[in-house]
Amino acid sequence: MPRILPLRSIRTIAVLAVTQIISWGTSFDMLGVLGRVMGPDLGLPNEVIFFGLSIMMLASALAGPATGRLLRRHGAARVLAAASVILAAGLLLLSTVHGPLLYAAAWVVIGIGGALGLSAPAYTAVIEREGMNGKRVIAILMLFTGLSATVFWPVLTLLDGLVGWRATFVICAGLQLLVCLPLYLFGLPKPSESLEQAKAAEIEPVTMSEPERRRAFFYMAAATSLSSFVSFGLAPSLIALLRQSGASPALALQLGSARGALGVTARFVDTVLGRRGNAILTSTIGTALTLASFLLAASFSGSPPMLVAFIVLYGFGTGVVAVARALLPLSLFSARDYGLQAARLSLPQNLANATAPVVFTALLDRVGATAALGVGALLSAISLGCILMLLGLVRRANRRSAEPYSVTARSLTSAR
Repeated sequence: MPRILPLRSIRTIAVLAVTQIISWGTSFDMLGVLGRVMGPDLGLPNEVIFFGLSIMMLASALAGPATGRLLRRHGAARVLAAASVILAAGLLLLSTVHGPLLYAAAWVVIGIGGALGLSAPAYTAVIEREGMNGKRVIAILMLFTGLSATVFWPVLTLLDGLVGWRATFVICAGLQLLVCLPLYLFGLPKPSESLEQAKAAEIEPVTMSEPERRRAFFYMAAATSLSSFVSFGLAPSLIALLRQSGASPALALQLGSARGALGVTARFVDTVLGRRGNAILTSTIGTALTLASFLLAASFSGSPPMLVAFIVLYGFGTGVVAVARALLPLSLFSARDYGLQAARLSLPQNLANATAPVVFTALLDRVGATAALGVGALLSAISLGCILMLLGLVRRANRRSAEPYSVTARSLTSAR
């Protein structure tokens, strides 16, 4: 029976759920509704409009390491508050654009705001308040943040119909300044400051030498970036992949929609596990399921039962991995270092996210579904290999840490 969350944790989840839904909905998700409306007005092709998301991800990637240092120095609440101001500035700039240069500049600003305000800084805010016990809170928070498009696409559609896309961006900027900013500054509980929790925040879950720590970070960065490349790359083209694999238009739409529900279900399962979950083991299972989905689809394409099996394995696997990506730094580094390490990981992950949709779209359009499935399987296999090497490194480090206690126990036995 899951332990009931304290009021302090519920307050943290409530504040960050609202602000993350708004922040994702007014940045990464908004072109899904407004992109094809803006293009004709600006005289720009859809490819240029949607390239704004790649600019955002590249800017976020480059700002990632600096974000980690800011989180370590100033705390998550101040960094998140700064993100609201920067995102609002980018949205206001976007509402005034008339050409490609200013359009690209607006997405650079939004990308910097995203680095300071999306995912890693929010999870850091949780860890600052919950310590190593924040895993369950992060998993619960991710249940809500996964609904940002579900919440905001209807809202943006309604606003565009009422006031147009330019005024919609102004309203989105207002949400950042009038809702997110006050919640970050006054709604979040204060970070834990007890002596016991401060000491616990310094304890690393695995004792490793400096070379081992570097190798562990490399394995973790490679595994998470490859899994992110696959999930972000296929997300915009999933329906096209299903249709090329033999699904009817209606079935492809149904299965593509089911994928989101399966991802949320996977996050819910991880939430129920609570502190009993292990992020490295979860990553192994999720990546193995994703790999199995690609191998199955590539080997037995065309039949509806196979496509259903593919989407079940793929949806559940990528949903599990999404939670694990957020929690992996806690498996290796102290709670105090979480923000720094998570922000460092965002550099390769966001670079992967910026390029992946272009790569998978090109594969589908120029080579076909089998090639896209093969690349997905190859990248998933490499990611799984990195996770297994990380698991072996952690086990050796834990075994080495336990040896002095074994030696002491044998010495006491001999003395008796």
